[in-house]
Amino acid sequence: MSEQGAINEQVERPPVNSPWLQASRLAFIALYGVTLLAALGWALSNVRQIDPQNRAVVLRLGALERIQNAGLLTAWPQPFEQVVLLPSADRVIERRVETLLRSFQAVQADRVASFAAPMSDALAGSGFLLTGDAGVVQLDVTVYYKVTDPYAFVLQGDHVLPALDRLVNRSAVALTAARDLDTILVARPELVTADSKAAERRERLRGDLVRGINQRLAELNATGVGIGIEVARVDVQSSLPTAAINAFNAVLTASQLADQAVANARNDAEKLNQSANQQADRTLQVAHAQASERLAKAQTDTATVTSLAQSIQNQSDPGLLQRIYRERVPKILGQAGSVTTVDPKDDSRLIIQGAEK
Repeated sequence: MSEQGAINEQVERPPVNSPWLQASRLAFIALYGVTLLAALGWALSNVRQIDPQNRAVVLRLGALERIQNAGLLTAWPQPFEQVVLLPSADRVIERRVETLLRSFQAVQADRVASFAAPMSDALAGSGFLLTGDAGVVQLDVTVYYKVTDPYAFVLQGDHVLPALDRLVNRSAVALTAARDLDTILVARPELVTADSKAAERRERLRGDLVRGINQRLAELNATGVGIGIEVARVDVQSSLPTAAINAFNAVLTASQLADQAVANARNDAEKLNQSANQQADRTLQVAHAQASERLAKAQTDTATVTSLAQSIQNQSDPGLLQRIYRERVPKILGQAGSVTTVDPKDDSRLIIQGAEK
C-alpha cells in the first residue's frame, strides 16, 4: 500500500517545468522589472533640464530650498521636494485685464435695449469708468510684468493674476477720476492745439498707470503679502460709449461745417477786398491820368492869359493886349449870329457887327 500511495502522489504532483509555472515565473519577473523602472522613474522625476526662458523654484516639504536658473536641475522626488517652473527674471509676461472690458451681458443688452425697456444701471455702467469732469470712458489695458520674487509668486499661486487684475482696476479708477476726458483721449479735436498740457497728460497716461500699479504692489510687499511681480509697462486703448461717439461725431461735424463756412466767408471777403482794392487802384490811376490831362490842357488854355498877365505886370510888351484883342475878337464875333455891344463908359456908342468878307 505504501508503494501504491507514493506512486499516486507522484502522479498528482505537477511537474517542475510545467507551462503554468513558467508563465507565473515570467509574470513575476516582468512585474519586478516594471517596479524597478517605476522606482527609477520616480527617483529621477525631478532631474530635468531648465530652459533659458525659465527658472525653477525647489520646495522641500513646502519650504523654499533654492532657486535654479537655466541648466540641469537635480532634486529629490516628490513628495520630498517639489519643483515649480517660473519665467526667467528678464522675461516679460503679457496679461490683458478682462475685468475692465464691457461684460458679455452688457453687450447683448446694448443690442436689444430701447427707451421702452432700458437696461439696468449695473449693465449700463459695465466696462466704463467715470472721469474727473463727469465723463465716461472705457480702457482696454494690457499689462506686461516680470516675476521679481519667485517664492512669493509660488506662494500666492492662483491668486496672483486675480490680485493683479484688481490692482489694475483700482489704479485705473483712481487715474481716470483724477483726469478730465480730454487728458485721456482726444474727445474734442478742436482743443488739441489750444491746450498743450492736455496733450502732455495724455502722453503720461501709461507712465502714471504703471507707477500707480507698482506703488500698490510695493504696499502689498511692505505688509508681507506681496505677489512677487513688477509691472514693466502697460498698453492702454481708450474709447467712448457708442452713443457718446455718435454725439461727439455730430458735434465734430457741426464744428467742421462751421469752420468751413467761416473759411468760405473769409475767402469771399478777401476776394471782395482784393477786388475793391484793385478797383480803387484803377480809379485812382484813371483820376491821376485825367488830372494830368486836365492840368496840361488848363496850362495850355491859360498859357496866353498867363503870358499876357506877366507882360502887363512887367510892361515888357504894352501892345500885346491890343494885338490879342484884335486877333480874337473878330473870330468870336464872326461866330455869333448877332452881337450888340455897348461901351460901358459911353452908352451912346455902339459896336455893330460888320459884313463878313
